[in-house]
Amino acid sequence: MVVYKLLNDEQEKEEYDKIDYQLIAIHTTLEDYRLAYQINKCLPILLSKSHCDISISHKNIEIQFARFVFEDETGLFHWNLIKNKNEFSSENITINTGLFANNKSQISIKTYFIPELKKVDYFLRVGNNVTPLEIENTLLHLKKIDNISTVYTVDAEKIKSKNNLIF
Repeated sequence: MVVYKLLNDEQEKEEYDKIDYQLIAIHTTLEDYRLAYQINKCLPILLSKSHCDISISHKNIEIQFARFVFEDETGLFHWNLIKNKNEFSSENITINTGLFANNKSQISIKTYFIPELKKVDYFLRVGNNVTPLEIENTLLHLKKIDNISTVYTVDAEKIKSKNNLIF
């Protein structure tokens, strides 16, 4: 026997908008692989480069953001280290008549994974209902890493582009 369940719009919205992860903002000058290495040293996790980067469309251009992942053996926690800033260049060909005809120029565009937080270098997304005590413990360990200037939690409910965090 098949059972169908009808939900009203509010129930569906609450279920869809439910956030089951914590977001930690990291300010650092380290490269992504070096930061992942330092995090692996200070926390009992093993972040590794994902074969699937996060792809976001920006002005009809697909932009890739580097991601390092770890899932613990019990499957309780999913760790994702995501680079917030990405800079790419594209060739812009202009066809004009006159002195600068057929001039080629390169355009460099800087994009952000979470545009509201442009000063953040990386995000550490810890999934599956982490307790506040575990997040505080993680923050304490991350603050001990050299070259990390600031580490803090971000309220994902207040981010406008939180759909970028669904992957």
